[in-house]
Amino acid sequence: MAGTRIERDSMGEVEVPEEAYYGASTQRAVLNFPISGQRFPRRFIRAQALIKKAAAEANLELGLLDPKKAAAIAEAAQEVADGRFDEQFPIDVYQTGSGTSTNTNFNEVIATRASELLGGGRGDRLVHPNDDVNKCQSSNDTIPTAMQLSAAMAIEEDLLPGLERLRVALAAKAAEFMPTVKTGRTHLQDATPIRLGQEFQGYTGQMEESIRRARQAQSELLSVPLGGTAVGTGINAHPEHARRACAILTRATGLEVRETSNHFHAQAALDSVIASHGGLRTIALSLWKIASDIRLMGTGPRAGIGELELPETQPGSSIMPGKVNPVIVESLTMVVARVVGNDSTIGFSQTGSFLELNVMMPVAAVALLESITLLARSADNFATRCVEGLKATSRGPELVEKGLMLATALAPVIGYDEAAKIAKQALKSGRTIRELAREKGLAEADLDKLLDPAKMTEPGLGGGTAGG
Repeated sequence: MAGTRIERDSMGEVEVPEEAYYGASTQRAVLNFPISGQRFPRRFIRAQALIKKAAAEANLELGLLDPKKAAAIAEAAQEVADGRFDEQFPIDVYQTGSGTSTNTNFNEVIATRASELLGGGRGDRLVHPNDDVNKCQSSNDTIPTAMQLSAAMAIEEDLLPGLERLRVALAAKAAEFMPTVKTGRTHLQDATPIRLGQEFQGYTGQMEESIRRARQAQSELLSVPLGGTAVGTGINAHPEHARRACAILTRATGLEVRETSNHFHAQAALDSVIASHGGLRTIALSLWKIASDIRLMGTGPRAGIGELELPETQPGSSIMPGKVNPVIVESLTMVVARVVGNDSTIGFSQTGSFLELNVMMPVAAVALLESITLLARSADNFATRCVEGLKATSRGPELVEKGLMLATALAPVIGYDEAAKIAKQALKSGRTIRELAREKGLAEADLDKLLDPAKMTEPGLGGGTAGG
């Protein structure tokens, strides 16, 4: 075949593209897994390359690699981490369950590039993919480490900033909307008054907790399986290798990467990944709650609740002129659906945990990284294109005086039963609680005090008992 060269692995000869940095084992995997066309994302490639670089530097410190080879491997791995060779990682995500094909792909590409740096050509083996690049490692510890490290870096670089942007936007709206008193709702029915700013205080609290949960998820991920090699025993690895490599990764990433205290657990199951994604699912559902409330309060503009005016971002209909839809909210809620689906995928991936190894790691890694990316981008987008442009309308305050649950404030004075009668009479007659209470003989000055909506948004006994 024109444009190819012969490469060899333990199974024999294979033709690979002439310009490829990878070798025979990678080519076999390309042929074996023509499934989705989906490759590992850039962030995973970066993490795995950083692990290979850290391994080479740790092996140099331990006297296990020739200094020239170690330097060439480290330089080549850094080039891969920087994105110079992304096209050299062609293997489908739906492949070997341990990710062995991808680990081998990295070993071959880095070995070939390192050989070039030492003066060799493609196909030369001045640096060996297994003996040198993969020294003190196994697919079974580097792939789960790359999965966890890439996700931890994504949380730090993307998710936390996105959540913080949204928290700041919600907190600003909480302060802006605090003077606006509106009707509260429980069970989607009218309840006692609440400040629109208080509702946004609740949303701000959800984001504060989401940031805490993201950091907790990150902490789970930073205890990595590196050093366990094949089955957790550390065979063919120096006892100090993983500790040193983790220290190098800590310096490279700014995150506290630490070797697991139990390799037999870390490689045999996906517990830390499942737990971490559980936190991401909670964050996603918090976002759904906030976005759905804002969408609900923005329904209308005339036939809905209409207490919020959402920013106009694009025409909403191809047939109805002037219609504007809450498209930013809709985008976010679809992200939530995807994250919840990814949570099911990752949970089910635990069924690939047999004895000493999980063999559904690639799909779990991709699902985890996708969730982080989607949440980060949608949170930032929601803050920028929706929350920051929200406006309170006059509709909320206008409806407060007509609210039936103002009768709650009368209960301490006339009793629950009499207050309930007034509320029901007001509903039937269309009259206000104030009008009917006045007819019951309550003085106007007392009504002004009892039925002050702003006072009813504060804690204390003056507002009477409350029901859910």
